[in-house]
Amino acid sequence: MSVNAEWIAVDWGTSCLRAWAMRGETAVAEAVSGNGMSRLGRDGFEPALLELVGDWIGDGPVDVIACGMVGARQGWVEAPYSAVPAAPLPVPPVRVPDTGPRLRAHVVPGLKQVKPADVMRGEETQIAGLLAQNQNWDGVICLPGTHTKWAQISAGEVVSFRTFMTGELFELLGSQSVLRHSVGDGWDAGAFAESVDDMLSKPENLASRLFGLRAQDLLEGQDPNLARARLSGLLIGAELAAARPYWLGQQLAVIGAPGIAETYATALRRQGAFVTLADAQDMTLAGLSAARNLLES
Repeated sequence: MSVNAEWIAVDWGTSCLRAWAMRGETAVAEAVSGNGMSRLGRDGFEPALLELVGDWIGDGPVDVIACGMVGARQGWVEAPYSAVPAAPLPVPPVRVPDTGPRLRAHVVPGLKQVKPADVMRGEETQIAGLLAQNQNWDGVICLPGTHTKWAQISAGEVVSFRTFMTGELFELLGSQSVLRHSVGDGWDAGAFAESVDDMLSKPENLASRLFGLRAQDLLEGQDPNLARARLSGLLIGAELAAARPYWLGQQLAVIGAPGIAETYATALRRQGAFVTLADAQDMTLAGLSAARNLLES
């Protein structure tokens, strides 16, 4: 079935390009490619996008609203950061210059925090999506992933945020450190919970506990699936300990893919937190729709 897009929503990260054909605020088709920002030069973005979504476009021009690393200095166009405190979408998306006649492309700017230094690109769009669907929402939003974000929200603004490299550490330790010999692909919910509790109690023991995973394998033949759950629990527990001022006693929302979002929610609920889950894709599309509305206002 052929699809004619009213407009095109794009989430363009470092390693992946994901696009949706939109009619109003509803996605009617989806396409994905491996042409992430890191694989493209400045002249390669438009051809990569047209290769993926060209069948959705007639003679044009069609509006494209994109978020993510596509707006970085090395991206399609640099979309300057806006400083917090600020609304997640404080300014309209930045127009990409010199596109062909079939596209009018725009990129959502990221957010920056001067002190302590921090930046986000892409997550601001998901935050905007959650706030668009939940008027007058105040609290803290956790966005787990390779670089997990914790954002404090008040009166429709991102007041402050912090980034934790927990997901990247998990990948590096599990695939490139000595722990790669001991960590499997499965899961053990009990071991995860115990490790989260351990780190929340004594986060200063993280480095020692990590090597303990290898030692337990050598001395006791520890189940590699249990070791993987413990590795995740140790890292997420240490993150929760450091982020305690953000989530303790706050209204919480976790925006993420189903697996990782539920993992974080489980850890937080063990500490008595009330957590609402929101799907990352749904929030991205809601946020990109909100960004498009800024162009029309």
